[in-house]
Amino acid sequence: MQIVIFAGGAGRRLWPISRESSPKQFEPIVGDESTLQLAVDRVAPAYGFDSIFIATNERYLPIVRQQLPRVPADNVLVEPTRRDLGPAVGLAMAHLARHGEHEPVAILWSDNYIENVPAFVALLRAAEALIADGTADILFIGETPRFANENLGWIGLGEFAGRVGDLPYYGFKSLTYRPPLERCREMFAAGSHVWNTGFFVTTPAYIRGLYERFSPEMWRQLGEIEATIGTPDYEVTLQRVYPAMQAIHFDDAVLTHVDRERALVLHSEMGWSDPGTLYALKEALNPDPAANVTKGLVIDTASKDCLIYNYEPRKLVVAVGLEGMIVVNTDDAILVVHRDNIPLVKDMINGLQGTELEAFS
Repeated sequence: MQIVIFAGGAGRRLWPISRESSPKQFEPIVGDESTLQLAVDRVAPAYGFDSIFIATNERYLPIVRQQLPRVPADNVLVEPTRRDLGPAVGLAMAHLARHGEHEPVAILWSDNYIENVPAFVALLRAAEALIADGTADILFIGETPRFANENLGWIGLGEFAGRVGDLPYYGFKSLTYRPPLERCREMFAAGSHVWNTGFFVTTPAYIRGLYERFSPEMWRQLGEIEATIGTPDYEVTLQRVYPAMQAIHFDDAVLTHVDRERALVLHSEMGWSDPGTLYALKEALNPDPAANVTKGLVIDTASKDCLIYNYEPRKLVVAVGLEGMIVVNTDDAILVVHRDNIPLVKDMINGLQGTELEAFS
């Protein structure tokens, strides 16, 4: 099976750890390796570096090459400009089709955190088997929910459909993006839904068929690019066609059109989390509301439910009597924000664009 790990996002919700110049997937947010390196480490022992592809923006190509020297250079798929995941996934599928249009391919993301790697790999193996034998055209991989999380997407489970070894799989009912908290509580209590990790296993042929049927203009543009892959005209064509493609999310362009009868869901307790915001990162590392998560030279006294990161080794950060606060100190910026106001951070950073402070974004 081929693996595609997407690593092209700007990651502004984790500012100032994550910047436009070096987004969160390239930063050592958890431990000493970047989340991109951790994503590759999870699958390389099972599938090998030759089967791993990285999809990224051309701005980040030097970082990807530096962090992942064992991934073949030709396996780094570069988009010349950011046009959201609709075009990005389509471009990746055009390349992967050359390695076997009907062979299983896993779509993964570079900014997640997984505690139980063997459980994750077991899900990938099971999904690969179900695609390879024609049981389904697409397998969604979910995380068994630990609580009613309103900051994640949820997958609706259909009827029990079978097992791969010890792993049960289910029919697919729905995708719901960030439902209200009360609805999350209902789904969690009923056991009818799982968290949507965004991971899925399919084939290039199936995804490309959805582009052709439901995004015909994008399909035409992707075909123009694909016709030049491996030729001297590829870069010129990519630079000309790709920026003109509609900026649309993959879910809207393609995934909402999946045939439910040909889709299945696998899930288990992987210890998966999506640290998409700084407080989500705190919850992922330690969900205890009485505990703090710290990094670097930090003293936290009479404080609870805080994330306090200090990236300056010669500076001491002291927090006294704080609750639910995010404090991040870097060499050129300091963020202090209450957990409830974190959505305002992205708006603030977007407001720096085109100003004399843009360099800090």
